[in-house]
Amino acid sequence: MKFRKSHLILLSLLSGALLSLGWPERGFPGLLFIGLVPLLVMEDQMYRHPERFIKFSALFYTYPGFLLWNLLTTWWIVNSTFIGALMAIVLNSLFMAIVFQGFHWTRKKLNNPVAGYAALISYWIAFEYLHLNWDLNWPWLNLGNGFATYYKWVQWYEYTGTMGGTVWVLAGNISIFLLISKYYVQRTNTAKINQNLNAVVPYSIFIILWIAAPVIFSYYVYATYKENEHPVNFVVVQPNIDPYSEQYILPPPVVIGKIMALAVPAIDSTTNFLVAPESAIQEEMWENELTRFTSIRLLRQAITPYPRLNMLIGGSTYYQLGRNEPPERWARKFTDTDGHYNAYNTAILLNNRDSLQLYHKSKLTPGVEILPSFKGFKWLEKFAIDLGGTVGSLGQDSIRKVYTTVGTVKVGPAICYESIFGEFFAEFVRNGAQIMIIITNDGWWGNTAGHRQHYAFAHLRAIETRRSIARSANTGISAFIDQRGDAQQETAYWLPAVIKGTIHANDKLTFYVKHGDYIARFLSYFAGILLVAAIGMSFKRK
Repeated sequence: MKFRKSHLILLSLLSGALLSLGWPERGFPGLLFIGLVPLLVMEDQMYRHPERFIKFSALFYTYPGFLLWNLLTTWWIVNSTFIGALMAIVLNSLFMAIVFQGFHWTRKKLNNPVAGYAALISYWIAFEYLHLNWDLNWPWLNLGNGFATYYKWVQWYEYTGTMGGTVWVLAGNISIFLLISKYYVQRTNTAKINQNLNAVVPYSIFIILWIAAPVIFSYYVYATYKENEHPVNFVVVQPNIDPYSEQYILPPPVVIGKIMALAVPAIDSTTNFLVAPESAIQEEMWENELTRFTSIRLLRQAITPYPRLNMLIGGSTYYQLGRNEPPERWARKFTDTDGHYNAYNTAILLNNRDSLQLYHKSKLTPGVEILPSFKGFKWLEKFAIDLGGTVGSLGQDSIRKVYTTVGTVKVGPAICYESIFGEFFAEFVRNGAQIMIIITNDGWWGNTAGHRQHYAFAHLRAIETRRSIARSANTGISAFIDQRGDAQQETAYWLPAVIKGTIHANDKLTFYVKHGDYIARFLSYFAGILLVAAIGMSFKRK
């Protein structure tokens, strides 16, 4: 059967709609297993009738569907930056369409169905892995994230991470498409009815098992998983300071006063941690002499009555490079001297015993905190998107630091955007974190799916690492998440709040923590092999 070209556009848009309806935080992820089927039908038309299509038809016809998916699920970026939203939606859709074009081209050159569909899985995984590891990172729509609100389906992420979910979804789509193809042949070719029926029935059983078996196993793991008793007591503050109109203009004493007014009634002698959100301190603090700044002095005074309390809070800090310190690519030059300095988005741990411990955010938000580092692109710094605070490329830490604390366990701090990077997040745990803390500032996006999706992804990090999480947002959602991904005491959006609770530490390492995104690394190499083979076949035919 031949489709009209206008029908191919409709198939593309149908895929975009299905993927959007399957996406967190209100979608049903079962739809993800059929979301790409219309695109596979469309690609199959191009494969079987190449005379009807131009060279890059797969890219042109898949782009509308991917654009619709990106638009419907991440439109909320526009609340903080129109240019950033436009770039994220347009470029990410283009990258996805390029992956499909590459799959279609490879399938044609190799002329082998197994190799062709293996190329789709491998190329897509390589694309997602790239999105986790380059300066223009945007892994928000990595397919494995689609189960964030149905986390009981994917307790096995402790073995595979979200890449296992992506393979699950892609292989499910391919299998369902092939089943439809077999069934269609059965219906239209009476001579092969019995032959195809014998093929369709077991194939259908395979697909049901492919989708259902991981879910059944996951529910078993969820039901039988037991946390070890290692209680740690937290107080988490959600100060609800408006990032647009208050956060960067309120004096430090006012900000600290708001935080401590919420926290003090909840703190007692058993409290191990007080957590305040990302960017809470906006005093211009230089790390070369950090203890002299008003915010640090006020915080130290506030926690003095609690000798066993550890406080984690976010702030903007700066570091002046010495004469013998070579500037790294994110270093900034003083306007009035030849010296350089670094600017950081920092998580600060302080208590009554140790010196300050600092961790600098290292997975930075493209266009806001980092711009392409490719040679010759330094001029893009002037176009960095201003969301208040420090603008332009920020400094980064080379390792995932873990805090030593007074009287309790080691913890790892993930700052905002870092909580959607599974392998990166797992590095804190591999370095010794027994509990994870996420501090974030989600007020930029308004009361949209943006902040709810961001929160939902934290459930996946808890499962991958089997670490309890204390999450402090400047405004909603703050919560405690246990090692199975269950949340307690979720706060409401745009309301000041404080929550007090006990979560359990864990020192065991999951398979995923030990090995990271091994699936992505293997399939990325395999993608390279398939690509080289397709290029070689192309030259051979010429």
